[in-house]
Amino acid sequence: MLYAILRRFGQMLFVMFGISVIVFLIFFATPGADPAARIAGRNASPEVLEAVRHNFGFDRPLYVQYVKMMEKIFVTGDLTSFVNRGWKVVPAVMDSIPVTLSLVFGAAILWVVVSIIIGIVAAATRDSWLDKLLMALGLLGISMPVYWLGEVMNLITQSRYHDSWAFSWVPPLGYKSFSDDPKGWFLTLIIPWITLAILYIGIYGRVLRAAIIESLQEDFIRTARAKGLSETRILLRHALRTSLIAFVTLFGLDFGALVGGSALLTEVVFGLHGIGKLTYDALQNLDLPMIMATVMYASMFVVIANAVVDFVYILLDPRLRTS
Repeated sequence: MLYAILRRFGQMLFVMFGISVIVFLIFFATPGADPAARIAGRNASPEVLEAVRHNFGFDRPLYVQYVKMMEKIFVTGDLTSFVNRGWKVVPAVMDSIPVTLSLVFGAAILWVVVSIIIGIVAAATRDSWLDKLLMALGLLGISMPVYWLGEVMNLITQSRYHDSWAFSWVPPLGYKSFSDDPKGWFLTLIIPWITLAILYIGIYGRVLRAAIIESLQEDFIRTARAKGLSETRILLRHALRTSLIAFVTLFGLDFGALVGGSALLTEVVFGLHGIGKLTYDALQNLDLPMIMATVMYASMFVVIANAVVDFVYILLDPRLRTS
C-alpha cells in the first residue's frame, strides 16, 4: 500500500511538471507573438516593454525564461501585473484561495451527505413512490442553472423576504474571514453553499442509486444473503462500499474543477472574490501574468484532487493495494 501511494505521488509530481511546461509554452513561446507586449498591455511605452523583457528574462534562452517564471510563481512570489500597475499576482491568488475553498468545501460536505442519503434511500425503496419522488427532485435540482438559482435565492433572502423572521439573519452579500468573524463567515456562506450543492445533490444521488442497484446484483451480494446477513447490513456494508468508487471518481473531478475556478458563477452572484472571479477579471483585462497564475493554480489543484481520489480508491478496493 505504501508503494502504491508513493508511486501515485511521483506520478502527480511528474504531471504537475508537465502542466507547468505546457502552460508556459502556450503563454510565452507562441510563434509570431511578443509575450512582452501582451504582458505590458495595450499602448505600452517602449520603456515599459524594455522593463518587462528584462523582468521576465525574455532576452535570454527559453529554458531560463521557464525557470525564472517558476521562480516568480513558486519561490519568490514576486510575479507582477503590469496591466494593473504593479499588482503582485501571487499574493492576490493566495488571498482568493480561502474564499473559494470556504465556498467549495461547505457545498461539498452538503452535497456528499445529502446525496448519499438520497442514493441509499432511493436504492432501498427502488420503484416505490419515494424512489420516484427523490429522483424527480434530483432531476429538478440538475435542471436549475446555478446563476438563476442564486439570483432567486438573493431575491428571496436579500430583498422580498429579508425583513421576515425566516431570513432576517441573512447578512449582506460578500465574504467574512473565518479568523476574524467565525459566525459571520458561516452565515454569509449558508445560502451560497445550498445554491451550489443543489446541482450536485441531484447528480450524485442518481449516480449512487444506480451504482447500488447494480452492486446488489453481484455474486458477493448473493453470498452475503446466503450467509444470512440482514438486508440493511448488506446494503450499507457491502453494496454501498463498492458503489462509492464511481461516486468518489466523480467527486474528485468536480471538486478539483470547482476549486480551480468553476465556481465562478456562484462567486459572482454572491459577491465572493474567489479564484473564479479573479480569473474572470483577468480575462477581461487581458492580464497575462494573472491568467497564467490562476491557470497553473487550477490545473494543479485538479491534479492533486485526482491523486487524493486515487488514494481513496486504495482504501476502498483492497485489490489495488497489491496491483
